[in-house]
Amino acid sequence: MSRTLKCVAIDDEPMALLIIEQFCRRKGGMELKTFSEPKIGLEEIIRTKPELVFLDIQMNSINGLEIAGNLPEECCFIFTTAYAQYALEGFNLDAVDFLHKPFSYERFEVAVEKAFRRIDSKRDTVPEFLVVKQEYNNVNVPLSDILYIEALGNYVKIFRKSGSHVLTRTNLKTITDMLPERDFLRIHRSYVISVASVISFSRSKVEIKETGVELPIGAQYASKVLEILSK
Repeated sequence: MSRTLKCVAIDDEPMALLIIEQFCRRKGGMELKTFSEPKIGLEEIIRTKPELVFLDIQMNSINGLEIAGNLPEECCFIFTTAYAQYALEGFNLDAVDFLHKPFSYERFEVAVEKAFRRIDSKRDTVPEFLVVKQEYNNVNVPLSDILYIEALGNYVKIFRKSGSHVLTRTNLKTITDMLPERDFLRIHRSYVISVASVISFSRSKVEIKETGVELPIGAQYASKVLEILSK
């Protein structure tokens, strides 16, 4: 696998974290952060949304099953525990696998390959909504309703066909990475457009339907923009 998988491991036993770290290094293509304090680990997961989480169950401060129930929906997770009686409950939470300590590298690799397959299948699914935070609320914006997106300092403004807009605290690259590449195109350091929203274009600007707004095309983006829009 050529890409790097972002991973987090939570376990209150330092030796258990060291073993996972060694196994991830041996497997390759895995960027791992480890946490011996479960609540701090969960905060990091919510903030960075790793693709894969290794999660102990029986810990001093909080039960791993409780953490699993609070993970972001897009996170796959593998339980790593000495307590086999939790296996059924773990699978009911949709765990990818259940590694019973002490586990071998070979068993670890089987679990990780299962996670890879699940993650790849999720990536092949084109999302229908962009989920962003506006003030203290999560807002689901249908991709089909987006005309263009503008960077405004530490915020981005999402302009919608409905005439409204959503303002969220993030940067344009983060938003761009969340969008399907075939449907959205960065045309300028400050703008991303929906390809379907363009009604006319030149080498220096595009005109957006519904609004008639003209947006500039940055010089470094011009060649790719012309190539995509000319198809």
